[in-house]
Amino acid sequence: MTRIILHDYFRSSASYRVRIALNLKGLDYQQHPVSLVANEQQSPEYKALNPQGFVPMLEIDGERVTQSLAIFDRLDALVEEPPFVPSDPPGRAHVLALALTIACDIHPLNNLRVLRYLKNELGQPQEAVDSWYRHWVAEGLQALEGLSAPQAGTFLYGDRMSMADICLVPQLFNARRFDVPLDAYPTLLRAEASALAIPAFAAAHPDAQESAT
Repeated sequence: MTRIILHDYFRSSASYRVRIALNLKGLDYQQHPVSLVANEQQSPEYKALNPQGFVPMLEIDGERVTQSLAIFDRLDALVEEPPFVPSDPPGRAHVLALALTIACDIHPLNNLRVLRYLKNELGQPQEAVDSWYRHWVAEGLQALEGLSAPQAGTFLYGDRMSMADICLVPQLFNARRFDVPLDAYPTLLRAEASALAIPAFAAAHPDAQESAT
């Protein structure tokens, strides 16, 4: 039996993505909570496993995989159904572009280490930090709405769930935490509602995690 360990933090959007992916593949896994608030990701013990000091990290029978989109690809190779990207090259490229818009353009500007640096090292007040977050999220979501709308259906790409939807749901969860208005993104909200109707998404929600504090 394959032994899978997920090193994650309950409110990390990248970790949330991977929990969704594992649930969709029907894989049993053990969670190893790594508290970002307590800086456990920077401990020597954890950095010996993952030199970046990031979550998530997935261990599959001792093989360590970092970066959520790389983990998606590894899980697709491990379990075929459901596939996270379409089989046709244009569809695959489009879904990857949507997922990367979130994972590479929106999320990195607004994760905890950036917000901490703005507040602590650069001395920005909390109001300015929150404004930074809302600005970059809104700019990214506006672009994502425009990119996805022409080919969207019930999900971001047609009527079949993909990697793009797995990335979208955690990003919108975090956007709401920072009071980012979302009414201007009907395509994104429709895809989110379709995804949240799938039990695998609900089970991955931060509030559903035993480590939630």
